[in-house]
Amino acid sequence: MKAWLIALLALPLSLMAEQRVVSIGGDVTEIIYALDAQQSLVARDSTSLQPAVATKLPDVGYMRQLNAEGILAMKPTLVIASELAKPSIALQQVEQAGVKVVTVTGEPSLNAIHRKIATIASTLNREEQGKALEAKMDSQLSGVSDKPLPVKVLYILNHSGMKAMAAGTDTAADGAIRSAGLQNAMGNIPHYQALTQEGIVASAPQLVVIGEDGLKAMGNEDKIWQLPGLALTPAGKNHNLLVVDEMSLLGFGLQTPGAISRLRNAAEAVAQ
Repeated sequence: MKAWLIALLALPLSLMAEQRVVSIGGDVTEIIYALDAQQSLVARDSTSLQPAVATKLPDVGYMRQLNAEGILAMKPTLVIASELAKPSIALQQVEQAGVKVVTVTGEPSLNAIHRKIATIASTLNREEQGKALEAKMDSQLSGVSDKPLPVKVLYILNHSGMKAMAAGTDTAADGAIRSAGLQNAMGNIPHYQALTQEGIVASAPQLVVIGEDGLKAMGNEDKIWQLPGLALTPAGKNHNLLVVDEMSLLGFGLQTPGAISRLRNAAEAVAQ
C-alpha cells in the first residue's frame, strides 16, 4: 500500500490523538465517556463527577464561575460546554485565544438529551457511537411515564452556605417534575425562591425532594421537617421525602431517565 494512502487512513486517528478537550458540564462529560471519546479529555469542571474516573482529571472550576485563565492553562484545542456555563465572557475569551468552543443545549427536558448526544458525537467524530447511545436512551425513555398524576412535589435546593430555597418555574427541578407527569407545588413562582411559611403551607406539597448533598448540608431528615411551615403540609405530616442524586435528576444527562422514574415511583406511592 502506498505511503500516502496509509497516511490518509491514519489521519482521523491522529487528529483525535492530538485533540485536547476540556468538558464543562456533568452531562457533557458523561456523554463523552459514553461515546468512548475520553482519550482526548485533558480537564473537566467540578460538576463532572460521573463516571467516577472523570474525577481524576484536572478540575477547571465550577461551571457557573469559570475563568478563561484556568481553562487555557490546560492548553485545550477544543472546549465542549453546556450553555449553562457562566460567565459567558470567559468562554468568549477562550475562543478569542484561538480555541474552538462548542456549546451544548442546557434545556431542562428529556428531549434535550438526544440533542446533547448528537452535538457531542458530531463534534468528536463519533456519529455511529452517538446513534447507538441515542437508541439506548430511547429504550430507557420508553419506561418513563409522563401520564399526569396529581401529586404536588416540592423540590428544595440547599447548598452549604446558603438558605434553603424552593424550585419554581424555569428551573431544572421544574423540568424534572413535569417530565414525570407531576405538579410543581411552587409552580406559581419563578426560579428559585427562599422558603417562607406562608408560601409552603399554601403550596401544600405531598412529596418533598432534596439532593443528597443538600440533605448532608442540612444535617439530617429531621431538620427538613423543621423548615418554615413544612410540618403543616401533607408531605410534612406523612414525612414523604425522596432523596436524590441532584446531578442525575437535574442534569438531564444519561442518568436522568432513571432518576425521573424513581421520582415518579415515589409520587405513585404517595398517591396510593
